[in-house]
Amino acid sequence: MEDIPDRIEHTVLGPETTWDDVQTVLDEADEYGMRACIPPCYLEQAVEYAPTVELTTVVGFPHGQHLTETKCEEARHAWKAGAAEIDVVANIGAIKSGDFEDVASELGEVVAAVPLPVKVIVEAPLLTDAELRGASEAAVEADIDYLKTSTGFTDGGATVDDVRLMSEYRPVKASGGVGSWSFAEELFEAGAQRIGASSGTAIVEEYRES
Repeated sequence: MEDIPDRIEHTVLGPETTWDDVQTVLDEADEYGMRACIPPCYLEQAVEYAPTVELTTVVGFPHGQHLTETKCEEARHAWKAGAAEIDVVANIGAIKSGDFEDVASELGEVVAAVPLPVKVIVEAPLLTDAELRGASEAAVEADIDYLKTSTGFTDGGATVDDVRLMSEYRPVKASGGVGSWSFAEELFEAGAQRIGASSGTAIVEEYRES
């Protein structure tokens, strides 16, 4: 596996996240050659502070129950503020209800709103295999670039089985509970293309020592 640090999105998204926390993540991402995933409220500052770090921000976070128009406006703001990629949370209630046409329609509007790669967070730990396949098919219909396992704010996180299933449909960003290189390597081998983790530095250090 090549370019492992570039496939790690070093993440800070908690509700108590401060600008100092974001600066730390950006410094570490720059030092280790990682990407970073940060809250949208800090995006403009982050672009100015760390212009060489590829930045992802979130839309509809963390529950995905925003209005479609709100998600589209969030996405446009992120694009104009300098985000390189966007992670949008799907409406999990719609997925659980089997309303996959509505899920695809909403995601399609977000994709159309910005000229950036868009990943969709489907909260795989909350879904059955059938629901996960339905959500993945909706993402394909919407021309989503990546599927992402979870926000990290619900019980459970990325699993090898979920990554393997999701990678049948789109490239996968495995996120939620990924705290070591050994687990990240399992997820990469299962088909993940990216890892989202607050433990990015530990993962890269362990990778370099392996």
